[in-house]
Amino acid sequence: MRQDTFIPSLSPTGCSRRAFLAAAGTGVLGMPLLVPARALGGDGTVAPANRIAVGLIGCGSRMGGVAAALARVAGVEIRAVCDVFGPHRERFRQRYGLGLGDTYRDLRELLARPDIDAVAIATPDHWHVAAGIAAIKAGKDVYCEKPLSNTVADGRALVKAAARYGAVFQHGTQLHSYAGVRRACEMVRNGRIGRLREILIGSPPGRETGVHPEMPVPEGLDYDLWLGPAPRAPYTAARVFAHEGLPGWYFVSDCSKAGWIAGYGVHDLDIAQWALGQERSGPVRIEGRAVYPRQGLFDTALTFRIEFTYADGNRIVMTDTAQNRHGVTFVGEEGRIFTRGDIEAEPRSLLKEYPRPGDVRLYRSLDHAQNFVDCVRSRRETITPPEIAHRATSTALLGDIACRLGRPLRWDPERETFVGDAAANRLLAGVWRWPWMT
Repeated sequence: MRQDTFIPSLSPTGCSRRAFLAAAGTGVLGMPLLVPARALGGDGTVAPANRIAVGLIGCGSRMGGVAAALARVAGVEIRAVCDVFGPHRERFRQRYGLGLGDTYRDLRELLARPDIDAVAIATPDHWHVAAGIAAIKAGKDVYCEKPLSNTVADGRALVKAAARYGAVFQHGTQLHSYAGVRRACEMVRNGRIGRLREILIGSPPGRETGVHPEMPVPEGLDYDLWLGPAPRAPYTAARVFAHEGLPGWYFVSDCSKAGWIAGYGVHDLDIAQWALGQERSGPVRIEGRAVYPRQGLFDTALTFRIEFTYADGNRIVMTDTAQNRHGVTFVGEEGRIFTRGDIEAEPRSLLKEYPRPGDVRLYRSLDHAQNFVDCVRSRRETITPPEIAHRATSTALLGDIACRLGRPLRWDPERETFVGDAAANRLLAGVWRWPWMT
């Protein structure tokens, strides 16, 4: 079967909750009913049974783009917002015309609403798994921003939860839905550049800052809830809010374990592993070195060079953008291909080639938000499901562990454990603050 025609269903019937209601309304489950055309979408609108009510969790800057993309999809209704900071809640409440009763400080209150079908999560990284698992257990489908998790163990826990509860899940690695990325991966898989020599990734470097003293918590912020599962730490604005143009938590390991190695690099590792056919597996050897800040609030990698080697001998070299162009470059014996949304090739004649009979064809999504909503309705697997999200994220996390330990590591992607290295294995899991432990 062609790979682009197989998208697994998450339920035995592939039937969504709303499809069930639609069937009931048309008499499929009993006597025919007289229903107005507008109720079934016959007037060009989306039938009520197929409308998706979405709650927003984490209403900072990133949620702006996520929510807007979802709201553009026909049939999606933004129905509730949640954030630990009052001004963020109010801004999104007004943006989507919601009532005061549709805003929440605590995500557990939003998740208790039976009229919410799905949630979008754009919290700081340390909340992704806790919020995602809570949503899944509450019966919601989940879109979650990247990276999936801060530890390999946490990522695997979310994968298991989604499978157990039959949740539709999509990871915020949106480049997976770009036509140029899909074409680049198909060309590599189909040997258009000959035998692959290596894959080069350039990803933005980290940042450093000075020591930031403790400050009074601003009015309207529930700082203890912002910390959630993360270790207790004194409040300072640079940790929670934008600092020199970016949220400071991006570069604080208590919040974002691997910093931008995972927070930004996961996009490109996701692409590289898709091209290798390793998107549901991982490397077998990792070696890396990085420069970390010596003091100050930020403590994640500044510059880095990491090599990932796979069981088939293929190799990814991931560096900061001072060493490699930002994006993914596939270097083959007969040419090279670059992508980070669009596609470039040397020789350019490669771009004139068309798929051949028998070629590998990959999952096709033209719009990430549309794909998520379509899968919520169909109960089929999204283009970036939990397992692929976990593998891309865990590869980045392994790279950071190798850099921090400063020695080559052997990895068993099936057992998800380092081979013969107890010290490295202790870094695969973390401890959550009570009461957020899984």
